[in-house]
Amino acid sequence: MTFDHLNLIEPILKALKTEGYTQPTPIQEQAIPLILKRNDLLGCAQTGTGKTAAFAIPILQILHEEAPLEKGPKAIKALILTPTRELAIQIEESFHAYGKHVGLKHLVVFGGVSQYGQTTALRKGVDILVATPGRLLDLMNQRFISLDKIKLFVLDEADRMLDMGFFNDVKKIIAKLPERRQSLFFSATMPPEIVMLADKILVNPSKVEVTPVSSTANTVEQAIYFVDKKDKKSLLTHLLDDKVIVSALVFARTKHGADKVAKDLNRSGIKTEAIHGNKSQNARQNALNNFKNKRTRVLVATDIAARGIDVEDLSHVINFELPNVPETYVHRIGRTGRAGASGIALSFCDSEEKAYLKDIQKLISKAIPVVEDHPYPLIETHVAKKPEAARRVDKSGAGGVNRGAGKSWYGKKRHTR
Repeated sequence: MTFDHLNLIEPILKALKTEGYTQPTPIQEQAIPLILKRNDLLGCAQTGTGKTAAFAIPILQILHEEAPLEKGPKAIKALILTPTRELAIQIEESFHAYGKHVGLKHLVVFGGVSQYGQTTALRKGVDILVATPGRLLDLMNQRFISLDKIKLFVLDEADRMLDMGFFNDVKKIIAKLPERRQSLFFSATMPPEIVMLADKILVNPSKVEVTPVSSTANTVEQAIYFVDKKDKKSLLTHLLDDKVIVSALVFARTKHGADKVAKDLNRSGIKTEAIHGNKSQNARQNALNNFKNKRTRVLVATDIAARGIDVEDLSHVINFELPNVPETYVHRIGRTGRAGASGIALSFCDSEEKAYLKDIQKLISKAIPVVEDHPYPLIETHVAKKPEAARRVDKSGAGGVNRGAGKSWYGKKRHTR
């Protein structure tokens, strides 16, 4: 199936062709027709499945087709609520890309920056608003934003909203929406609180689930390195000596840890920047743009970026520290292997993190292959017998360590991309 078979209008098809889009992803193929029929939608989809386009494209078409009927001052007709600034910016960029020929105005609002530019744009009139909860409530309280005319509401990354403590803010915002509206609800996981919220805001929703809950994409090859905490820096530098790793998103557990990893890598001559909540919005966006444009080889991030970074052809995700919440592992490694591309996710595990690894493997229902042939092994790990995939990794050279055996693991992965 191609986008031509989804009953999309020519201005949107033209924009999609410009972006190089020809075939919809499974969630786009299923969700777009349902949304165009004006159904409420409950979408359970892991990160990297293309769900932004799945709701942005039909919203643009619906509003474009209704535009000639609109009278009076321009009012916000579609609201997309999302948890992080990075994700909000990328969603608005998607509306810009897909909607460049439909004549609708869109705006993104988020905290951490001056509100002046945002309020100036709001006064001029906006059709589609992408927002984070805190700044949206602030602007609503100042009466810069009214939700009275909302026709389409999207709650994106609902489980992340719960994780980040935004649930009360979300409920306050929903209470201000018109009762008659079309609502679209997306979440990677469905814990009980999320199910209850979905039941409250959706009316006879259509359901789309494109992958099993909390599963990792088959296009991502995973491996684990058992290593002492003090040797993680040396192991990371060693792996990055392999130039086959064109770009790497490295995850640290804390803001201080992310800064320290970035500082150590720069000292080793590896161009690196860090991105986390203590950075200013401009600094975060500049770092992300440098990474996307290959001016920076390595980006070190905390989990605030686990779903907010969308980089084409990202070859590697490296978990410098394992997350203590197993679902976070799925979101992290979902930054690579997106839209059918292949990717590699490498994780470091010290003796204190073995319990985290156990929880992760239980969640994803698979054992992550172990790389033993590396210069900084954790002594007395007592690792269980490795699965076949791990033995293949070791035999091939474990990422270029055993170069005498022929092509490195990265080299082999590179040829499959």
